[in-house]
Amino acid sequence: MTTAAATAAVWGRAEQQDFRSRVRGCLLGGAVGDAFGAGAAGLDLEEIRAAHGAQGLMEPVPAYGLRGAVTAATQTTLFTVDGLIRAQVRRDIGAWHPPTDVHRAHLRWAATQRDWGPDERRKDGGWLARQEWLYARRDPSRACLTGFGDEVLGTLDKPKNPEARDAGAVVRSAPFGLLVGWEPDLVCQLAVECAAQTHGHPAAYLSAGAFALIVHGLARGETVDGAVQRALAQLARRPGHQPVADALQQALGAVRQGIPGPGRVDALGAGEDLAERALAVAVYCTLVGEDIRHGLRLSVNHDGPSAATGALTGALLGALHGETALPPAWVAELEGRATILELADDFAMEMTQGAALHSPAESSQAWLTRYPRD
Repeated sequence: MTTAAATAAVWGRAEQQDFRSRVRGCLLGGAVGDAFGAGAAGLDLEEIRAAHGAQGLMEPVPAYGLRGAVTAATQTTLFTVDGLIRAQVRRDIGAWHPPTDVHRAHLRWAATQRDWGPDERRKDGGWLARQEWLYARRDPSRACLTGFGDEVLGTLDKPKNPEARDAGAVVRSAPFGLLVGWEPDLVCQLAVECAAQTHGHPAAYLSAGAFALIVHGLARGETVDGAVQRALAQLARRPGHQPVADALQQALGAVRQGIPGPGRVDALGAGEDLAERALAVAVYCTLVGEDIRHGLRLSVNHDGPSAATGALTGALLGALHGETALPPAWVAELEGRATILELADDFAMEMTQGAALHSPAESSQAWLTRYPRD
């Protein structure tokens, strides 16, 4: 049996369609939640209610002068996907080190924060780096800018920004969970290593690993509770995991404490700009949301970083339910929607049919133009 035939046997048509829907749902959902939360950026709950009514922010409002505008959370997530596709393509030449390929992709994102627009002279940029709408600074965390400020690859023994504990690395980590063919421990390890490039505090990079594991479970058809329990089991093996495990356990416990509302979200530490607290809010809102709108509304109406909690919640809900469950009107006005969909479909195609696109012997030139090996 050829490699291409083996791939087809593992991925039947129904399985491919389900996977693509979850990939689209995760990436679009994260972007929708990010854009929704951006409308509350810098406001506490009292100010959100003063601006938008007693119930708080209920529908997307303009941010950065544009309805549907996304933040750096979505930008960096897209470059994470780009890096993962590049890693698969580079296997053909024996260059298999995903942390390096993802790091290079994030350095390409960092260029979008400095340059006026795409540099057409660069032959290794690929198609994503040529998307002009990405060349906009949308409140990236300071740790992301400094962590990707040079080409030095951090390690868990010597991470970048060892005090950085905000959610800036967690929000770009959903794509690791979409590697559904990988074992959970490898998914966690990759997410953790890539998070440590900017956020060196254990609670921050382990939150990224836990988030990726939860997405991984949902993308493979697990329940939210089951995916969280699997993440907790993986975390237990890693030094410094206790703050993240405690936050996740608190999120699970909050489900049984009464009617969901801002008070429950606030009790999870939503007002603190901490990675594990943002993750706990996202897990709670995913568990108790009556639908995606309700879950996202819960996730952004609080005193803390609403774009981060919205992005995390949207990614989880999208991976759980697929793209068709997302609010159509919110998706329709999303900045960069065409790019996000195109990248999602490329990722799904690479993961399910990559052997038919490229190999050491023969490859699609169009694919290598989009995702260069060099």
